[in-house]
This record gives sequence, C-alpha cells and structure tokens, in this order.
Amino acid sequence: MKKKNALKNNTDFKLLAGQKLIIGFDGYELNDDLKFLISELKIGGIVLFSRNIKSPSQLRTLINHIIEFAAISNTPKLFISIDQEGGVVARLKKPFKVFKGNPYIKNTKEAENFAKAQALELNKLKINMNFAPVLDVIPHNYKSIMEKRAFAGSAEVVSELGSKVITTMQKFNIMAVAKHFPGIGRTKLDSHFELPMVNRNINKLFSEELIPFENAVNIDVTGIMLSHILYPEIDSAWQASLSFKIAKELLREKMGFKGLIMTDDLDMKAIKHTIKTSAEQILKSDIDIALICHKGPDMENMFNEFKNLMENNKKLLGSAQKSLKRIQDTKKKYLTKKYLI
Repeated sequence: MKKKNALKNNTDFKLLAGQKLIIGFDGYELNDDLKFLISELKIGGIVLFSRNIKSPSQLRTLINHIIEFAAISNTPKLFISIDQEGGVVARLKKPFKVFKGNPYIKNTKEAENFAKAQALELNKLKINMNFAPVLDVIPHNYKSIMEKRAFAGSAEVVSELGSKVITTMQKFNIMAVAKHFPGIGRTKLDSHFELPMVNRNINKLFSEELIPFENAVNIDVTGIMLSHILYPEIDSAWQASLSFKIAKELLREKMGFKGLIMTDDLDMKAIKHTIKTSAEQILKSDIDIALICHKGPDMENMFNEFKNLMENNKKLLGSAQKSLKRIQDTKKKYLTKKYLI
C-alpha cells in the first residue's frame, strides 16, 4: 500500500491527463473558458476554427495571448493547431493568403511550393501544427466523401505528393499530422453524422490504403490522425479512433510508428460511446491525444476520466506516461526552435 501511495504522490496526474487533450473553443479572444482549460486542466494544445478567426491581426493577438497565458500559468508549451489542408478545408481564408491544395496538386514541385507557402504563412501566426496532409486513397471512378480533399491518383501518387508536403512543412518547423488512418477513400458516408464502414482486410489495406501512411512513418511524420471508420475485418468492435488493434497493434507495432497518434474529433456523431469508455480505449490503445473540437462538458469530463483511470490502473498509467514522453519529446523538438521567419 505504501508503494502504491508513493507512486501516486510522485505522479502529476493533472499534467498526464491534460497533455492528452487538444481542444477547440469559441470566440476571438482569450476568454475565461480557455484560461481555465490552460491553467487548470493543463491542456496539450488548441485547435483553431473559423469561429476563432476574424483577421490576421486579431488572430496574431489571440495566439500571442494564449502563448503568454500558458507561460505564466506554468503550462507546457501548447500545440497551436489548425486544419489547413488547402482546397475546401482551409480555416485561413482571405485576407489571408489562399493556396490551392489537394486535389489540385499534380506533381512534387507543386506539392513542395504549396507546403512551403502554407508553412511560412502559419509561422507568421505562430501556428505550429497542421492537421494535414490528407493521405486517403480514392479508387479510380469511386464516388468518395473525400474526392474534393484527397490527392488525385494512385496510392503511389498520393504517397509521393503527401510525403513531399510532410517533409517540406516539417523543414519549416510546422508539425504535420497525416490523416485519416488507415484510410477513408472508400467511404461515402460522413463520420460527422454517422458511422461509416470499410470492408477491407489487412492485406488489401497494405496493398493500397496503407502505402502513403507507411511512407509517412518512414519519413518521421509528427502525427497520424485516426479515422472514425469501422473496419470490421480488422476490428468489428471499435472504430479506428478507439481501436487497440488498429492504433496499437497495426500502427505502433506492425508499422513501427513512434510519433503522436491522435483521434479525429470526438464530438462527431460516429462516436456514440460514453466519455469514460472512450478515455479507457484511448489509454489502452497507446493513443496520445484526444481531439475535442467544440465547447462543452466533454472536455473536462474527458480530463477527469483520464485522471481517474490513471490513478486506479497501473497499466493505463504506464501507457499515459509513455504518451507524455512522446508529447514532451515532440514539443522539445519543434517548440524550442525559433520561427524561421
């Protein structure tokens, strides 16, 4: 009993729980809700949406205030993230510089130019993480939900173009997060509203969908985002974003990924589990970050569930400690550098 109590006394459960969260928020300014999440929950990062962006000067001020408040709150440096894929998913619109991304990119030179321009724009704003590129492969003549967001072409083309975007963004100090693992090019339903299903076994996935992700792993992509899709031939019980078999066994162990694994937005309708169940699956599956994009009780509830599970389960605590090390190593690598411009 003394040993167990000593373990608890020497463990910062608040930090372990909070650093696993990247959250969205409402408003154009640093408000009390966000201050609470930063100072009390010690969140790992924020994600910016159109509802936070009014103008370049306003956004720069908001991000500076967030960074300054985290520092005086003794909170680790934050992931300042955004969905800036280019094309139909781009949170930065005019008067920001607008760049056409997938599916308009046709060769590696265009991919490099696009990624460099995006990275320099994000650097100016002190945004340090981009939830891009999309590495989903769409079969020829297939009517996919991703047809306006994915690179056009074969798995090899997607791999080549996506890899160039990743290496270029990370060269300019923007952390790239490839998505949506293990691939949603064969989906027609939108996981924002329902749970799609992809009937592909592991061999078929490796022959096509996983090719771009294998390449991303090999070039040390910072993060990989899991899809909210059910792959019943791999795991009939859990969608990828909560699956031990997909996150831990496939991505971590079989493919050897040592970077950050994160869920897609847990507010989506494809996720119908309780917060406690989701938190437990995330910890079991070696998933580092839970993404919660909308203001509400889920943020604090997820924090509390993480904390309670860690305090009462030695195995889950071990998983959380490994996650924190990956998060800290990533922040040390990218967030202690000066911005390049």
